[in-house]
Amino acid sequence: MSGGVDSAVTAALLTARGYDCIGVTMRLVPEHGEKSVFEPCCGLEAASDARRVCEKLGIPHRIMHAVERFDRDIIRYFVSEYTRGRTPNPCARCNRMIKFGALYRYADRLGAAYIAMGHYARLEKRGTRWSLRRAVHRPKDQSYVLAPLTQPQLKRALFPLGALTKEEVRNHARALNLPAADKAESMEICFVPDRDYAKIVEARAGASRPGPVLNTRGDVIGEHRGLIHHTLGQRRGLGIAAERPYYVVRLDPERNAVIVGHVEETGCARFTTGPLCWGGMAPAPEPFDGRVQLRSRHEGVPARVIPMGRAARIELKRVEQAVTPGQWAVCYDEAGYVLCAGIIETFEHAPLA
Repeated sequence: MSGGVDSAVTAALLTARGYDCIGVTMRLVPEHGEKSVFEPCCGLEAASDARRVCEKLGIPHRIMHAVERFDRDIIRYFVSEYTRGRTPNPCARCNRMIKFGALYRYADRLGAAYIAMGHYARLEKRGTRWSLRRAVHRPKDQSYVLAPLTQPQLKRALFPLGALTKEEVRNHARALNLPAADKAESMEICFVPDRDYAKIVEARAGASRPGPVLNTRGDVIGEHRGLIHHTLGQRRGLGIAAERPYYVVRLDPERNAVIVGHVEETGCARFTTGPLCWGGMAPAPEPFDGRVQLRSRHEGVPARVIPMGRAARIELKRVEQAVTPGQWAVCYDEAGYVLCAGIIETFEHAPLA
């Protein structure tokens, strides 16, 4: 329980349905004194707010300490990926390794059968497999960051908010007079204050070195202040005066170079992934079609998935911009069920249509 309205209503709904609930707040980042260092989802304030909700519902509240595990598996990975010129999604990794990993083992010690989260996603059994499905309220859908979950993890998961809108959730909280009813929600990465990714990376890995900005022909046309300050598709902040705008099309850690091109040079038609996490679809050796979402706010694009052993090659049926190594590619069917997911590894540029 984060102390926010989503987890509060999740606990309330399940308690009303007869589940024997225990509220657990994870402490994931260290505190300095009495003030939370980062966003309030896993700090002292969150724990206090969650405890008040539990008192209101008449259920126990526990705090699970996982600061060292979170630092090792999430923050260090985040820093490592950025220093390699990649753009990771730490929330998807945290869901698999912490919220549905370390927390599951804690749930076992408590004797709990399920873990319920305030994520907006649906979970359904399809034949012999569990499958995530997009939330009814698409603007809040979080199935993308849950897609890496395994079948054993999904088997023990509950997502009571998947059929509700955010306003319906707040109305539930108001009707029950829950303390979190009108609490503002955080949209940030919990360990990155003010969205300053570079500050976190430089604090761990040292200052990023300046280097050349190259066009796609290899000509030096500027200088960057460090690879970690740039990401694929970026247009602003390049410091290059030109008649037509440039966009970042590739980061090259070996040469410490940022490669830029004009808009027609930013497209991608195919890419490869790392090992696939199979969802509602059993592992398949043959190619299949689906709709692939490339980042958390992406609408998805029709594509063909071609399995290659544990990994896959994905051929997009429409050229897309800013296909970014380190992000997850999640394949859905037309009904919104998650078929599979994998981290983007390499990509090929193609002219925009």
